[in-house]
Amino acid sequence: MIDLKGKHVVVVGGSRGIGAAAAKLAGETGAAVSIIYRAREDAANAVVEAISLGGSPASAFRADASVEAEISAAIKGAVEAHGPIHGLVVSAGVFEGIPLQDMTVEFWDRVMGVNLRATFLAVREAAPHMPEDSSIVIYSSTAGQRGSAVFSAYATSKGAQILFMRSMAQELGPRKIRVNCIAPSWTDTDMADASLTKLDRTEVAKSFALGRIGQADDVAKATLFLLSPLAGFITGTTVTVDGGSDMRG
Repeated sequence: MIDLKGKHVVVVGGSRGIGAAAAKLAGETGAAVSIIYRAREDAANAVVEAISLGGSPASAFRADASVEAEISAAIKGAVEAHGPIHGLVVSAGVFEGIPLQDMTVEFWDRVMGVNLRATFLAVREAAPHMPEDSSIVIYSSTAGQRGSAVFSAYATSKGAQILFMRSMAQELGPRKIRVNCIAPSWTDTDMADASLTKLDRTEVAKSFALGRIGQADDVAKATLFLLSPLAGFITGTTVTVDGGSDMRG
């Protein structure tokens, strides 16, 4: 059983989907949890309430993670509330696709800003507050490993996250801070709902060796493993959580 009592986990993008699942699971293992959210205050407060009812301290901080001043203030607020950061989960992201000829510079920059700049800023701002034996988990995607037609901006941002992670694993390693990515395949969250509905969930499920679409808790459980001492010698790697879908092409 993973025990994170006495630890502080910050989840950037923790008000919904995979981030919310990871935040709740961290709370179940005893960690104090800080949720950083951009827009859904009601959803963020609901996650905080669920964690608090389970007996762990939790707080929510509003910030657009791609805006330097906002994410900096949110991280500082989290540290003031719950102390040093032992685990950082970067879940903030956008999942949108547009064919190349229809893609505008504004669309490209927005995807990169939310998915990539926010990752850089969250790690940069949190790292000074992380003691030895801390862990950073960044949510990438299988699209960032293999590319994806129509979702090229998304796939590019996710691939860049993996290289950023590997660079940070080397840079922060001497401080005994581990940095890893998780690459989920299709996961049934509100962000993916429209695409899964359009593609037909039954057909999508057939692409998984395990015969079902991934759930937020599947990724959350892998996250808690990487945050825990059980993964104490794992850094600079990408854990693929895809139910065997990627090996099927």
